[in-house]
Amino acid sequence: MWIAVIYLWGINTLTLLAFGWDKARARRRKSRVSERRLLWLAVLGGSPGAVLGRWMFRHKTRKRGFSVWLFAIAGVQMILIFLVMTEASEKLL
Repeated sequence: MWIAVIYLWGINTLTLLAFGWDKARARRRKSRVSERRLLWLAVLGGSPGAVLGRWMFRHKTRKRGFSVWLFAIAGVQMILIFLVMTEASEKLL
């Protein structure tokens, strides 16, 4: 259980930092973090960090395709969490 919590804190912190780094690089017109990499961080469990980073840094908000993918990933993860929690609560009863 604790390993999962530590992992999720880590991946979400990394994702948030990646969004901040990419925004800073975009302002300086330097090499950037690819959208694919940002989405993979979300897939690996960093979708809360990605959504927070998108809001905090006002980053990738105009990219419709990116937004659709990000919110689809977050939605699928929420459904999976709901299913796992439902299954776990049924086993307790």
